[in-house]
Amino acid sequence: MLSKFKNIFSVPDLRKKILFILAMLVVFRLAANIPLPSVDVSRLKEMFEGNQLVGMLNMFSGGGLSNISIVLLGLGPYITSSIIMQLLTMIVPRIEQMHKEEGEAGRAKFNMITRVGTVPLAIVQTFAMIALLKSQGIITGLTPYNTAVLVITATGGTIFLMWLGELITEKKLGNGVSIMIFAGIVASVPSKASRLIDTYDPSMLFTYISFLVIIIVTILGVVFVSEGQRIIPISYAGRRKGVIGKTGVGSSHLPIKVNQAGVIPIIFAVSLVTMPTIAGQYMAGQSNEKMHEIGTTILTLFQNNWFHGGLYFFLVVLFTYFYTAVIFDPEKVAKNLQSQGGYIQGVRPGHETEEYIGKVSTRLTLAGAVFLGIIAILPILVQSVIGGSNLITVGGTSILIVVSVVIEMVKQIDSQLVMHNYDKL
Repeated sequence: MLSKFKNIFSVPDLRKKILFILAMLVVFRLAANIPLPSVDVSRLKEMFEGNQLVGMLNMFSGGGLSNISIVLLGLGPYITSSIIMQLLTMIVPRIEQMHKEEGEAGRAKFNMITRVGTVPLAIVQTFAMIALLKSQGIITGLTPYNTAVLVITATGGTIFLMWLGELITEKKLGNGVSIMIFAGIVASVPSKASRLIDTYDPSMLFTYISFLVIIIVTILGVVFVSEGQRIIPISYAGRRKGVIGKTGVGSSHLPIKVNQAGVIPIIFAVSLVTMPTIAGQYMAGQSNEKMHEIGTTILTLFQNNWFHGGLYFFLVVLFTYFYTAVIFDPEKVAKNLQSQGGYIQGVRPGHETEEYIGKVSTRLTLAGAVFLGIIAILPILVQSVIGGSNLITVGGTSILIVVSVVIEMVKQIDSQLVMHNYDKL
């Protein structure tokens, strides 16, 4: 382990990338702790203690929401814009062509549209969040001018984080958005650990041990599924080297991962499942009787663990299939194999190969989607079985993101070390 760390920091280019990412994360954490003015901290604490969904949204904002900071919504609007663009790839052929068929230039244009779309979404979501906080008495004494300043500041904070995320992604050690969410989760661990210690009750020792066992099993399960894949043998018809006129068959394999979508489906699902709660809290705080009644009904519905858990599970499964369909195209894989003279034994090249790969991917995706869904609702399941509301903050989603990001970064670092050693030969 020590020798590996030594090798990492002995490669100048890799060392600069790691230090740059760490520096960007420090900047991100500093921004998440610069508060907006006129905040009632006691009311804010009550809001987070009384709503798990808002706490989950805070996790994906990197802690910016709990501090009502200048990065109030974190990367939420950017994630929402990405969801919309990904959905449009399934609906609008021109956007699908831009994303999949026009190469690097098309992807750059696609990403630019996503960035531009983030701006109006950030304005709307920031205004909605400030209106919610105002209705809850968390932000007080706002004039129209002050409200405009807060909206512009928080929107600028989101754009700033989007820029930091893309800078991190360019270093090719992982997805910038996932790494920043990872940093927000890790940064919250000390305060959560302190809270658990302060509220420790000897009578709950069994509950604490059970949670520890669940966390360990979850980590092992995440690693197992993240690394799990189906190997499809591929044969290549070709000419034997050194033997004129003789042909032979080479072999290779096509790996298809159980979870091809990574943590993106959970990030997408959280972005959607928290919106009704935020809207419900805003409406419940209004003086209008009808709006108050509707808001209370929404909050009551989403406070039901079975409804909330079922919706969350469904969205995670849905987005897992959706995102896998976006990033993995069986038709393209089958065409590439055919053009290279590759084939799956017992399966005709072309359309039959496409169908075979599609069926394998669908079955594997089902397993991956169900696993992600269970991980997402794990805190709800555990709380229903053994209780322990103070421990509910240690969620399966947090563990999944942390472990997945670490695995991805380790793989990227290993590949760059291999390339460096290869260049030295």
